[in-house]
Amino acid sequence: MIAHLDTVLIKTASRCNLDCSYCYVYQSNDTSWKQQPKKMSFETIDNVCHSLIEQSKKQKKGFAIVFHGGEPLLLGYEKIKLLISKLRSKLDFKNYPIGIQTNGILLTPDFLDFFSKAKVSISVSLDGTQTANDIARIDHLGRSSFKDTIKGIKLLESHIDSKFLFAGTLSVIQPTISPLKIYTFLKGLNTPSMDFLLQDGNHDRLPIGKKSFDSVEYGEWITELLEIYLSDPKPVKIRFIDDLIKLYLGGTSIKEGRGEETFGILIIETNGEIRKNDTLRTSFDGADFFQVRKNISSTPLSEILESNEFHASSKLQFPTAQKCIDCSLLKVCGGGMPLYRWSSINGYDNPSVYCHDHQLIIEKIEKMLKKHQINITQTE
Repeated sequence: MIAHLDTVLIKTASRCNLDCSYCYVYQSNDTSWKQQPKKMSFETIDNVCHSLIEQSKKQKKGFAIVFHGGEPLLLGYEKIKLLISKLRSKLDFKNYPIGIQTNGILLTPDFLDFFSKAKVSISVSLDGTQTANDIARIDHLGRSSFKDTIKGIKLLESHIDSKFLFAGTLSVIQPTISPLKIYTFLKGLNTPSMDFLLQDGNHDRLPIGKKSFDSVEYGEWITELLEIYLSDPKPVKIRFIDDLIKLYLGGTSIKEGRGEETFGILIIETNGEIRKNDTLRTSFDGADFFQVRKNISSTPLSEILESNEFHASSKLQFPTAQKCIDCSLLKVCGGGMPLYRWSSINGYDNPSVYCHDHQLIIEKIEKMLKKHQINITQTE
């Protein structure tokens, strides 16, 4: 059973300067964000730092700290500097990596200089070309965010410490846009790595662009990307493809929803409330709440990590549907993220809505590895 923390997501701000149509926080079934303070207070910052430092003393293994939102930089330079400085005073960057997931619009030279000093890496959310990005990533007045995000990426890429600072781009797949256009564009931004997310969806509400449970629009998009990636003589890393290849070759995953690894993940909201993995909130209102709601001001993280409810929620990372259990691809597929398995009738006891997409992708990986004669030593 998990009794340790692998990743903690800290919601420094519970609002965003964008209004992305696919956002799992502000556009999902859950509305609890409306009761959260817009920004983390000084008191909660102190509590967060104390809580994480205390947890570091209770487990041998380090953990990742990710600033998230909303848009995490809305907290402001001074508060972010205070929060990170307090953490870094006790938590070294090798065992306790700190990262920020941002749309890049609020990045400034001061932020970048401080992040460089404090060893904080930055991943930028961008769906690719302006055509792709403008499908969902707009501001509250319906305007494109593309140019402002590109401006932030250019600032980041030009920093003297960009090799460390710029972790890469994170894109939500828009299945109607050519993966070649997306890959070529992102590579042209000098991103050191790319990662791609499937659109949110479940059995009650299919993902955008997916016609049915049996259809494979996303699988076809990803297999085309796989061919582009493996045929590129100077490829830019694609994290989720690398992860699947390693799993197929007998390695382990770096992320939940793939393979057989289980990860200890907790969320800390702007008011200090501790929650389960908040991607669950796309299932139903309150899906990421603990039954008895706890706050870091009064509850040690270790108490949550050792609780039966946390272990039960962690078990959701493994599928329970018989179709998944009997499947020969489970060790690679992992059953997909729990949010993709939800239905109002069976709860999470279903195959992923991306089941057939996963099957197509893994079978394509097998063929491509044989074609390119890739072995495990090349993927380590």
